[in-house]
Amino acid sequence: MDSRWLTALTLLSLPVHAIDVDLKGLVDIRASHSSGEPSYVSGQFGKLQNSPGGDLSLGQLGLNLKLGLSDQLSFVVVGNSFVDDEKSEVGLTEVFFKYSGLPSDSGIRHSARVGTFYPPISLENRATAWSPANTLTSSTMNSWIGEEVRTTGVEYTAEWLGKFREADYDLKLNTGLFGFNDTAGAMLSWHGWTLSSRQSVIGEGLPVPQTPAQTTLLTDQAKESDPFHEGDDRLGYFLNAEYKLKKKLLLQAGYYDNNATPYMIEDGQYGWETRFAYTGFRWQIDKQWSLMGQLMQGSTLMQSPQRENVVDNDYRSAYLTLSWRNGPHRVSTRLEEFSVTDLDQTIGDNNDEYGKAFTLSYRYRLNRQWFLLNEFNWINSTRAARAYNQDDPKQLERQLQVALRYYF
Repeated sequence: MDSRWLTALTLLSLPVHAIDVDLKGLVDIRASHSSGEPSYVSGQFGKLQNSPGGDLSLGQLGLNLKLGLSDQLSFVVVGNSFVDDEKSEVGLTEVFFKYSGLPSDSGIRHSARVGTFYPPISLENRATAWSPANTLTSSTMNSWIGEEVRTTGVEYTAEWLGKFREADYDLKLNTGLFGFNDTAGAMLSWHGWTLSSRQSVIGEGLPVPQTPAQTTLLTDQAKESDPFHEGDDRLGYFLNAEYKLKKKLLLQAGYYDNNATPYMIEDGQYGWETRFAYTGFRWQIDKQWSLMGQLMQGSTLMQSPQRENVVDNDYRSAYLTLSWRNGPHRVSTRLEEFSVTDLDQTIGDNNDEYGKAFTLSYRYRLNRQWFLLNEFNWINSTRAARAYNQDDPKQLERQLQVALRYYF
């Protein structure tokens, strides 16, 4: 039996009266209209979540269930559903136990997580069920995290709380060991960066775009990539550090390495040696204005069983978001630049890509739980692989979305 499900069975043996139940969630109903290419969600090269045309969809149904087993130990289950014309999915996105210790007299607090969870990378997706709070879509960087980067393992966190030392800042260090992420980098290589609000659920397969190389060197590749695959029983690791100044400024830096064997293939799933460094900040300029940005740079490598480079890519993504808030109104504008640099010589699998994106989002708070959001997305990208479908490598795609979002 999959170890992720054993945690649920463990709870059946606990006395019901000993469990504190905390359920949170959101419902996002969305109308959208897109122009450009067929969506990456259906296995094409389009950058947007929806293919050209109009769509009425369930943008997200997210549930976050926290069961308090004791004062310091809890069990968390996060489920998500996404229903539209491209592809409908429902399932779990995170399942983990969490230990939260009490601060010591010197202000040091220890905590840990064990299970399947997001590493603490995104500065955007920190609302309920890993949703972006102020926009409908995540940046290209965090759209990729939601699609391909998930950790199944253990995380340890140490915090140094400033109020215990009469300091005006806090420090945090996260580190973790994980498995079941050997294919991270496959979809980034084969369809490139995207703008989306989707998250891959446990057990989901991701459609792989077809290129000429899949009839030659890549004939063993399954038609769908499994982002939760483990093929070599090697542990990856991540490090994350944060500095927080009086709720005014957050600085972040980290590193992620899945430590996968790049020349292994199992059940049609290749191993991808994927690693990246990232840095970011969030600055509350004053009561109305805030500025946030992140930068990621890394590499991914996949080889043949003879250890010859088949896919060797460097990649980079960066965004900067400026937000203005006045009462129930919030306006956010995001600028992005992204690229993939193909370093291998594989014929029929050119992954070179460069692009820029712009997002303008308006959020209106109807009351404490109801929000109305409007968003415009513009993404201009050049991707060589589009020529395999006799399409112009350079494409301009646009999307307009209106959503009603309810938090409970």
